[in-house]
Amino acid sequence: MRHLIAPSILAADFANLQHDIEMINSSEADWFHVDVMDGVFVPNISFGFPVIDAVKKHATKPLDVHLMIVNPDQYIERFAQAGAAIITVHYEACTHLHRTIQLIQQSGCKAGVALNPHTPVSLLKDVLADLDLVLIMSVNPGFGGQKFIPRTLAKVDELKAMAMKVNPELFIEVDGGVGMQNIDILIDAGANVLVAGNAVFAAESPEEMIRSMKNIDTGSIRL
Repeated sequence: MRHLIAPSILAADFANLQHDIEMINSSEADWFHVDVMDGVFVPNISFGFPVIDAVKKHATKPLDVHLMIVNPDQYIERFAQAGAAIITVHYEACTHLHRTIQLIQQSGCKAGVALNPHTPVSLLKDVLADLDLVLIMSVNPGFGGQKFIPRTLAKVDELKAMAMKVNPELFIEVDGGVGMQNIDILIDAGANVLVAGNAVFAAESPEEMIRSMKNIDTGSIRL
């Protein structure tokens, strides 16, 4: 399958959110990426259930919900009810990660784990076979518009090699500083889901930018 593009609505125009949702619906994007921040795990607050409920009401594509929060277990069922198709929690926020993964999957959602830039992918060895998705943060989480961390490429490459042994269908997602300047090398390293915020919504034509990112000449990716 081709790589997937997941525009981050954190960069959308919240004064005209329905317009941007409909743009993503009509575009070649694959998922809506929804960043939930609590001001505790990360130094920023984004939005909660009322906004996600509103997005789900109009979205025609899956919601890829990225929880940058402490104690995510207590909210898993509510995010599933809000319409999440994928729920990703942070390795650094979960004391009992395997239990959290099971809880997400029991709620009917695909389970993802995110890694901060300082967290090695080797720490996922014992749960990698159970996961649907791993999200490699290519910036420090909490704010949009940050500069891409080059070390991310080596982490993606290492994760891809690990996944091919135990979970070849794993979604490998990258979030932070992704744009036309690096999407090709990320895909070459093994990423198959690219989150794009400012690159999409700051573009003169967001829909055209999504088309360009989706159709970059990288060939097919085998999951």
